[in-house]
Amino acid sequence: MDISRQSIMQLQCTKPDKVKVLKEEINVFSWKDLLYYFPYRYTDRSKIHKISEIDGRSMPFIQLKGKIFRYEYLGEGKSRRLSAVFDDGTGVIELIWFRSLTWITKMYKLGREYILFGKPSTFRLSTPSGSSLERISIIHPELEEENKFYEGVIGIQGEYSTTEKMKKVSLHSRTIKQMIIEILENIKEPLSETLSREIINEYKLISLDEAIRNIHFPKSNDLLQEAQYRLKFEELFYLQLSILSAAKHREKHIDGFRFKEIGENFYFLKNNLPFELTTAQKRVVNEIWKNMNTGKQMNRLLQGDVGSGKTLIALLSILLATDNGFQGAIMVPTEVLAIQHYETISRMLNGSAIKVSLLTGSTKNKLREEMLPKVKSGEIQILIGTHALIEDSVEFNNLGLVVVDEQHRFGVTQRAKLWNKNSNPPHVLVMTATPIPRTLAMTIYGDLDVSIIDELPPGRKPVDTYHRYDEKRDKIYEYVRKEIQKGKQVYIVYPLIEENEKIDLTNLQDGFQAVSKVFPEYNICMVHGQMKPEEKKQEMQKFLSGEAQIMVATTVIEVGIDVRNASVMIIKNAERFGLSQLHQLRGRVGRSTEQAVCILMTNHELSEDARKRITIMTNFNNGFIIAEEDLKLRGPGSLNGIKQSGFDSNLKIARLSQDGDILDYTRNLARRILDDDPNLEKPQNILLKQHLNKWNIENKAEWLSIS
Repeated sequence: MDISRQSIMQLQCTKPDKVKVLKEEINVFSWKDLLYYFPYRYTDRSKIHKISEIDGRSMPFIQLKGKIFRYEYLGEGKSRRLSAVFDDGTGVIELIWFRSLTWITKMYKLGREYILFGKPSTFRLSTPSGSSLERISIIHPELEEENKFYEGVIGIQGEYSTTEKMKKVSLHSRTIKQMIIEILENIKEPLSETLSREIINEYKLISLDEAIRNIHFPKSNDLLQEAQYRLKFEELFYLQLSILSAAKHREKHIDGFRFKEIGENFYFLKNNLPFELTTAQKRVVNEIWKNMNTGKQMNRLLQGDVGSGKTLIALLSILLATDNGFQGAIMVPTEVLAIQHYETISRMLNGSAIKVSLLTGSTKNKLREEMLPKVKSGEIQILIGTHALIEDSVEFNNLGLVVVDEQHRFGVTQRAKLWNKNSNPPHVLVMTATPIPRTLAMTIYGDLDVSIIDELPPGRKPVDTYHRYDEKRDKIYEYVRKEIQKGKQVYIVYPLIEENEKIDLTNLQDGFQAVSKVFPEYNICMVHGQMKPEEKKQEMQKFLSGEAQIMVATTVIEVGIDVRNASVMIIKNAERFGLSQLHQLRGRVGRSTEQAVCILMTNHELSEDARKRITIMTNFNNGFIIAEEDLKLRGPGSLNGIKQSGFDSNLKIARLSQDGDILDYTRNLARRILDDDPNLEKPQNILLKQHLNKWNIENKAEWLSIS
């Protein structure tokens, strides 16, 4: 039986409304799709824990039975939350909600018995005297009335993720479970294998049939782990096989422009730099030039920490293109970043014959009409812009190199349109602002070569990072005033933590008013994501020009903003930010030879994870180390580049940031097979070729989207 051809319409428990929602919400059309819709967590539903047994620092998700005895609203504004006391007769534990507070109090009645499911967390409260108290809480627990609890639940049970639309048509976790039971009961033969017998034996894998049955209904914890390993192995193997075979095909069949000359444009910039390139920058420029001189198309990832000079390397690479008679384009995700790149590059090339232009959604029609013919004729050699670069009206004369900054913010189709501006594909240099450990970079950007700038420019001092509690704000503001009196500028950043954009904006505006009262003698600008581009540009310009001494902002400033005079970064509610965001925000200061300071402000009530993040930030300045620490701390999907790229979410069971060992095994296996049989034509590889073709179709070659 080909389960990919069996429609979910054939199941007795599916009605047309459910079928429609399954297709729209989780992309489930066939039996195979549903069998590969795996539980997102497992619980031992045979065990009810006691509150007296709880150790919040080491326990995973647990199940309790008891009653809610009190609700209490705590905090104000962005810190507002609902607290409840849950009692099971052996002790009490605090429950906390940050969202849907009124709904919670209506839904869960005081004094009624509930089965509770959640993960205990330890909050350490620092007192003004310097001592600390520990309190165990469960944040956003799941609650269900005991008399409605699924009586048939015993042993290890999978829980399936569902959306709001699914719940509206009664597609709950139990419904999905029932559908999977019906499918498995209808499959009389073992599921057809997707891996060769040689691979299964070499890596001691269980069969696909056994893996699928135990991933949904584990007979034991050991069999669950074996099922997970088998399915992760299969998924990562075909991912690696797909990436590496595409890379081999590109290397063999796709020619690129050959940039033989290192000419006057390149040397104009290099010789006029007020500093010497670092050893790492020289190495990376050499790697890029050699790559573009092979006659094969370059697809390269440029990684570097905050302030390592990635933009300079990108510009030197584009000047190599212009020295060989080609044009270069730089595509960035935001207008603010495009304007900044344009101004920086124009300043660096002042006095040269290079023509540089800026094209964004805000470019006036008259200017656009003057510019586009010059791009088409080749008169404009470097075009910097946003999504506007991919418009059909933008035609290049001879596009030789495309630089994409933060490529994960662009869709596959958008990137492809830029590549297709030429009959022959241009060289491609992808830059990412978020450092990613090399092993993960090799997978996320698998068919790209990787260059790493692992050295900061000379004279740069590490940013001194401090953690301070909110009651120290007066002393912090005294320090800020002294820095401004020295002629320096300051960022004050507020988090986006509410689901409601209006509340977020109110929080920021309240912060702006508070800062304005403390510093009435200074100009203060405000920047947030809901501003119109022109408003945002005007406020940014006030800070860039030095007219404003303080910028109050959200994380809209986390990438690319370069104000060398800014020496202080204050991050409010720092516990609300991830490590990657904190590091990017800190990178907005310390961009000159002057000492810069980053102050992470929090209240005393911090979770263990938040405290660890704060400690990592105060201990480390290196973005690659912080990325590795983030990986250890948070596991699946934690790294910004992975999460924002959506690569982890494209995988059904494996997690790049968690399954490093399996990733290594499968990459080495795929490379070994392709080195021996590039087209997978040998008898033992026919099955692999069939499933690779299916894998590429089912995944729409998402992973090959760069090339």
